[in-house]
Amino acid sequence: MTANPRIRVLFDENTIAKRIEELAQQIANARPENLLVVAVLKGSFMFAADLIRALHRVGLAPQVEFVHLSSYLDGTVSSGQVTILRDVESDVRGRDVLLVDDILESGRTVTFAKDLLMARGAKRVSTAVLLEKPGKRAVSIHADYVGFTCPDLFVVGYGMDVAHSYRQLPFVGVVDHGNQDPDLFDKP
Repeated sequence: MTANPRIRVLFDENTIAKRIEELAQQIANARPENLLVVAVLKGSFMFAADLIRALHRVGLAPQVEFVHLSSYLDGTVSSGQVTILRDVESDVRGRDVLLVDDILESGRTVTFAKDLLMARGAKRVSTAVLLEKPGKRAVSIHADYVGFTCPDLFVVGYGMDVAHSYRQLPFVGVVDHGNQDPDLFDKP
């Protein structure tokens, strides 16, 4: 990786903020009861924080929990196996749970977490993802709430990283290696 590579913007900060407000309203319209938001760390932390604040603005008062799952470790391609690095501490029995993740790609992580929460007695587990790559599914799962459909690019920013870099960016982008289709990106 070069010292200061160019990051091409795929979804800008304002577009993300507007979409999160829309997602919060859709979630509120489903009338969840005793809502527990479970954010999948680390990649979803920015999306989850903004979504939780948006849920507050539409009148919901969810409790918040975190689960740290990994299928990538230090690579850029899923290992195919999901590992629990930090588990949910709250009892989910009888609760509506909103599982929040950054990206739905192979589907293994979201499926693993959803199955785990259902097995622990959750009344209902809905899923919200910022990005979805439908062509990459390895298991059959569809998110209940999707921010954006994403092209098949390795994305960074807005909580997502490559080797622990770029999480701080307020937008979703792609490290520019000069070989991406320029029509996929926001224009400056």
